[in-house]
Amino acid sequence: MAEKKTNKVQYYRSFQDDVVVNENQDCKLPDTYVYIKKSRWYQFFAGLLFKIAWIFSFFYCKFGLHISVENRDVLKSYRKKGYFLYGNHTQPIGDVFSPARVCGAKRFYSVASAANLGVPVVGKLLPMLGALPVPMDLSQMKAFYRAVKTRISQGCCVVIYPEAHVWPYYTKIRPFPATSFRFPVECQAPSFCMTTTYQKRKHGKKPKITMYVDGPFFPDESLSKKEQQNQLRDQIESCMRERSKRSSYEYIRYEKES
Repeated sequence: MAEKKTNKVQYYRSFQDDVVVNENQDCKLPDTYVYIKKSRWYQFFAGLLFKIAWIFSFFYCKFGLHISVENRDVLKSYRKKGYFLYGNHTQPIGDVFSPARVCGAKRFYSVASAANLGVPVVGKLLPMLGALPVPMDLSQMKAFYRAVKTRISQGCCVVIYPEAHVWPYYTKIRPFPATSFRFPVECQAPSFCMTTTYQKRKHGKKPKITMYVDGPFFPDESLSKKEQQNQLRDQIESCMRERSKRSSYEYIRYEKES
């Protein structure tokens, strides 16, 4: 592997640091928030907006982020089935659109921080694009889990970034909490992972992105639910750590503060 080079250094204290923040970082869901709106007009405009975003994602990912996807064929047998897709969180905007390059024409929804809804203008459109914001209030958790299960039962893809906090251009894999793998255990649905890696381009400072798709991974039903979560976490995290070794260029180097 080629020697890694760096243009910038980012310091952090823990893996839970928010490297990228917005003005409404503490935005919370309203008590009346509805995850799945049944209005025909809402569904129509949501579908239309998703198609526009999908077209935009093709050009943005290909020519803006220089993304290529490897091993996408593992998803072919699951075109009409619901599944979970786990990824490392390294692009503030790109991670919104890059799943479209992995899933193809399949409708996908992304588990996201409620803080994203506080982003001016764009934040209000995110639910139409497929954002499933994680509530802070335990009373809203049932509706959240019900929405995730519904999307899987509809044959959609649900995207999860278990690292939670976006670290731009980070080339390693941060620890995954086992709680992020409760969904496929509860739904008894397959999981895949997409690992974003970075390589030096011939022209330009920002790196080329290669995404690797792996799976499927299934929970072992002979284990307890908690053990199944740990099993899936270990399998997917291990796979992504191995894939991350294919990064050969550090656009930003992350160093822990002493």
